[in-house]
Amino acid sequence: MTELLQVVGAVFILIAFAAIQRGALAPHQFAYLALNLAGGIVLTYVAVAEQDWGFLLLEVVWSIVSAWGLLGLARKEKRPRRGGAVS
Repeated sequence: MTELLQVVGAVFILIAFAAIQRGALAPHQFAYLALNLAGGIVLTYVAVAEQDWGFLLLEVVWSIVSAWGLLGLARKEKRPRRGGAVS
């Protein structure tokens, strides 16, 4: 079961990486960050299940950074926009 989860988590992260390389996504886009977070969470579970501490460290940090980016996007969307009509 953990082998299947490893593949699923890795595929999420690799899709995001390939999309960045092709220019289809930008590093601060929701889809990129969400794919990285999903992959990181899945791989964090695998690392805990297999007691692979180095891998766990990598995936926890990967997930935190991705979540931080998503929170930043959410905050930007909630801010009132400046500007308006110019007289």
